[in-house]
Amino acid sequence: MGMTVAEKILAHAAGLPRVSAGDVVEPAVDLAMSHENAALVMNQFAEIFEGTGLEPRVWDPAKIAIVFDHRVPAETAKTATNQKKVRGFVAAQGITKFHDIRSDAGGICHQILPESGYVRPGMVVAGTDSHTSSHGALGAMAIGVGATDMAAVWALGRLVNVEVPATIKVVADGEFKPMVGPKDLILYLIGMISAEGANFRVIEFHGRAIKRMSTSGRLVLCNMSVEAGATCGIVPGDEETVRYLREEAGVVDPITPVLPDPDAVYEETIEIDVARLEPQVAKPHTVDNVGPVGDVEGIKIDQVVIGSCTNGRLDDLEAAAAVLRGKKVAGTTRMLVFPASWRIYKEALRRGVLSDLIAAGAVIMNPGCGCCLGVHQGALGDGEVALATTNRNFKGRMGNPDALVYLASPVTAATSAIHGVITDPRKGGD
Repeated sequence: MGMTVAEKILAHAAGLPRVSAGDVVEPAVDLAMSHENAALVMNQFAEIFEGTGLEPRVWDPAKIAIVFDHRVPAETAKTATNQKKVRGFVAAQGITKFHDIRSDAGGICHQILPESGYVRPGMVVAGTDSHTSSHGALGAMAIGVGATDMAAVWALGRLVNVEVPATIKVVADGEFKPMVGPKDLILYLIGMISAEGANFRVIEFHGRAIKRMSTSGRLVLCNMSVEAGATCGIVPGDEETVRYLREEAGVVDPITPVLPDPDAVYEETIEIDVARLEPQVAKPHTVDNVGPVGDVEGIKIDQVVIGSCTNGRLDDLEAAAAVLRGKKVAGTTRMLVFPASWRIYKEALRRGVLSDLIAAGAVIMNPGCGCCLGVHQGALGDGEVALATTNRNFKGRMGNPDALVYLASPVTAATSAIHGVITDPRKGGD
């Protein structure tokens, strides 16, 4: 009996010849990531060493990445003080994979890790953020954990008592129609299986549509796999994975994709013909409340948000700019754009993408999570409606429990911004 990608990675990381779904293992961690919540992890980490007489030291400073992104620039004195404490910890521990609030290397953690070449196929990645699942797009096993679990990782270099998850195989074949893409596919899948349909499972993506998909699109799929309850989304490494890591992330050392065995055991197989997909929209207040855009056409929107770790990459911004070029955002609608990293921001600036968006009336924001998370930047007023390319639309997610958030692709969001109401992107901006 063969193994899935997740089983192979966890078996190797645990030093075992094989594992199966339901086994409990303690896999070594190749990369441990935190953002500003590293301040909380630090407190838990210090407690581990209390009474031992030992100085708190992380197991391997080269395998820890800390990225400031959720509250940048700091919106309160409390946040600024916590960031100051983390900077001191980083310096004291010799952590080198540190991305502060800088325009030369900053951005959202789930973009910084791939574009910096920190994630490779076969790795075990642990992160104190639920969307750590994103990094499965590069063929890794990427798991979101809490502060206490991360403190143990910092001390021991491994995850403790991990149950090997069963795997759901998703086979996406066919070719996307114009104005339909990865965001529509993952919204459709979540709507199909529900927000709990992949609880404590891995979603392993296959099929011709995935094979042809860019790493950017694969990151969308794996990022939002957690919205179906998945522990991780994984796209097995292939030629595109190697291309991305070599050409865009600058990786020069060997890259070895981990592939499932032909006789791997899957809990379920789901087949989707992407040629049959229409543009999708998730309606308030759950990500699995999904339907075709036609179901919600004409709903007035007060704010459009394009960006985030889900859809803030260069191809996303270019797609939105192509829709908006030469047109204007409706006078009744605000449009905010926040690229996923400063590298993307500067390349979009160089190509004139940001100029097109600005000319249309969009406000370009610094890379970060503030608007998506609702902690600062772009909060909604009572009763207002937002259409966003982000990953969650829970009540209060974007800062106001009395507002409504719809989720869609960049082209759907851009087209709707022109009209001031939710609009099918296949109708264009006219």
